[in-house]
Amino acid sequence: MRQKLQQILVFLFATSLFSQVQHEVNPPQNIKTILFHGPSENQFPVIMLGETLKLEFDDTLANEQDYYYKIVHCDYDWTPSQLLKSQYLDGVDNQRISDYENSYNTLQPYSNYQLRIPNQNLSLKLSGNYLLEIYNDSYELQFSRRFVVYSDAVSVAATIKRSRDFNFLNEKQVVQFSIMQGNFQLVNPKKEVKVAILQNHQWETALYDIPPQYTLGSELVYKYDAETSFFGGNEYLNFDTSDLRAPTSQIARIEVADLYEHYLFTDNYRFDREYTYYPDINGDFVVRTLQGEDNSREAEYTNVHFSLPYEELLGLDDVYIFGKFNNNALTDENRMTYNKDSGLMEGSIKVKQGFYNYKYVIKREDGVIDMNAVSGNFHFTENNYLILVYYRNFGDLYDSIIGVGTANSRDISN
Repeated sequence: MRQKLQQILVFLFATSLFSQVQHEVNPPQNIKTILFHGPSENQFPVIMLGETLKLEFDDTLANEQDYYYKIVHCDYDWTPSQLLKSQYLDGVDNQRISDYENSYNTLQPYSNYQLRIPNQNLSLKLSGNYLLEIYNDSYELQFSRRFVVYSDAVSVAATIKRSRDFNFLNEKQVVQFSIMQGNFQLVNPKKEVKVAILQNHQWETALYDIPPQYTLGSELVYKYDAETSFFGGNEYLNFDTSDLRAPTSQIARIEVADLYEHYLFTDNYRFDREYTYYPDINGDFVVRTLQGEDNSREAEYTNVHFSLPYEELLGLDDVYIFGKFNNNALTDENRMTYNKDSGLMEGSIKVKQGFYNYKYVIKREDGVIDMNAVSGNFHFTENNYLILVYYRNFGDLYDSIIGVGTANSRDISN
């Protein structure tokens, strides 16, 4: 009886472990500049089945240590699917990343690693949510990143509207869209189809579990207001360190110690100012150097210094420097501290040469994260939106992705 009880407990523990939501794990201090994309250069890999993924990262220990990769297939809610590896992989994972070289002509030495999927060891067989995990030679998880694979079975048409809620008329953007089935036959759309809507490719603010509002022939229509609305935010701030020695309009001064030190001009609060448009890349970043020809292995690392005036609205809350370059993570590395001599909130982050978008985010004492308290919310703000269409028929073991749609608020209408 005791043995049977132990077996049941082991099974329940394994089941609960297996069904845990797979969040992205951020790397240790020595791993920097994780680039992960498909055919486009956006640092958010959404690929059609058969297209190529590329991962690239640096290890500032520069000792050419071994790293290995694994791939996990996940369902709509980002829990691991019930599929065996052989059902979603053609080949085997848990392979060593063999493409790596050391940097050259840089003050900061590092080893640069690159991985492409598919490769000679494996390719992907199914659409859906995936997690790429990177391990060191002690089989310790170093970091993980989500990616999405889709098939082009249905089409999605989307538009961006201003909110109809008078309280958010000038602050929110609403995503309205339709899914056209075409030759793909749905028997029970409300049961078979799920969607996820992302603003600027951020999983943290994604909207889930929104059923079609109604069906018009073979078209699923989502013309909600509040249910599919996002705060508009503001355009991202930016800086460019492509040329180490030449300050740009965002860089106040440059110093050289062990590394180059780039001091940005002190930023301002924008929540109480009129909206001003200037182009950004919606929180993304691009690595590039004018001191060499190889962006991957000749680009230098620099310490970039940020500052923001302390205002009463901050109170004792934590302020973070936020962007895709740190995977939108709120960590000690990008947390600002108060300098009583200057009266400024200050922070310094080591980043590779390039063009970077960033913003300031507040984490309240109660743990609530306020994305736009510093920068404000405006319905005019240019944002990208991505709609993922998931499908599971009765009896299927996993959630596939049968189509994607995109829209940009540049074309917002009333």
